[in-house]
Amino acid sequence: MRSLSAPRRHDFEPPLSAPRRMAEPPMTATRPAYAAPAAAATPRHAVEPPVTAPRRMADAQPQPQPRRPEAPAAAPFAAAPFTAAARPVPAAAVAPAPMARRDPAPSRWSYRLQRIMLTPHLRALLRFGLPSFVVLAAVGLYLSDDARRGAIVQVFTDIRQKFEHRPEFMVTLASVEGCSKDLAEAVRARLGLNLPQSSFDLDLAAIRSRIEELDAVKSAELRVRSGGILQVLVTEREPVAVWRTAEGLTLVDDTGHRVAGLYARSDRPDLPLIAGQGADRATAEALQIFAAAGPLLPRVRGLTRMGERRWDLVLDRDQRILLPAEHPVRALERLLALDHAQDILSRDLVALDLRLDSRPTLRLTPYALTELRRSKGLKTVETDL
Repeated sequence: MRSLSAPRRHDFEPPLSAPRRMAEPPMTATRPAYAAPAAAATPRHAVEPPVTAPRRMADAQPQPQPRRPEAPAAAPFAAAPFTAAARPVPAAAVAPAPMARRDPAPSRWSYRLQRIMLTPHLRALLRFGLPSFVVLAAVGLYLSDDARRGAIVQVFTDIRQKFEHRPEFMVTLASVEGCSKDLAEAVRARLGLNLPQSSFDLDLAAIRSRIEELDAVKSAELRVRSGGILQVLVTEREPVAVWRTAEGLTLVDDTGHRVAGLYARSDRPDLPLIAGQGADRATAEALQIFAAAGPLLPRVRGLTRMGERRWDLVLDRDQRILLPAEHPVRALERLLALDHAQDILSRDLVALDLRLDSRPTLRLTPYALTELRRSKGLKTVETDL
């Protein structure tokens, strides 16, 4: 017969597999060999479900072991007989019921709303557009009243007038530079300024246009300098020729623009004379002809524009040189070479026609023509000429 002693563990627990034995802590010898639980112990395999393979793999991992409640003091084995059905089931041995997990995925409408809110244009509209619209609507509502608008305009007008009429912005003097004294007086009269006046009230573009309307002014530049001085820098036109017309004498510059009127030719004897309709528009060509007629300049009286297409060079003794419409300077240079070789311009000539390059024509005076006919034995008719 089996001796009565403390029940051994292998009598009521099923054998554990290798992983389970590795996971559980080793048995200690703190339990008395003679003690037995107060109630009959229930075999562990009777209350716990069988451990499946996944559970065993999970148990193989080191898990924090819940602290088992301390068993009551064991009574002597003789006082209470050992029964397996009377053993209490530990609380840790009961498997907890699985809890229902909440699905983290959003709903369809929530997902669509999130996607719409992530749109860059919509975010910019909500961040900047909506506040701007609210501010503009408030301002528009405030300015819808005429009295409010008038008050705001009046405030800004007063501030502007006080600022513009400060002493440092007032112009008290006009200075005209870069021209003659007579032209400076004409420019001051054309300014039409009532000084002192604020520099903000000066329309410099309009003033410059009025000054440049003067014939003798080529260009003008206006500056407001410190100290309240309006500086006017004038570029005066330089006359290069005297233009004779039916109305009188006029000074013109190199572009043919009128500079000033002239009372008498003797007032500007240093300038060459041009005449004829349209001569002012061909002033540049006339200056080239005057420059080419170097040896003849002491005898040159002027240039006459013929038919607004060509020039006649007028010399003293009423001699006239008819220049061609094309390349008149070249024709004049050939004439100077011919005169240097044969002294042709010192003879009794009325005109020298150079309009045909290959055939220059001489027109003699009546006396020279008569003498030429007599030298050739031709009958001549005596005239009063």
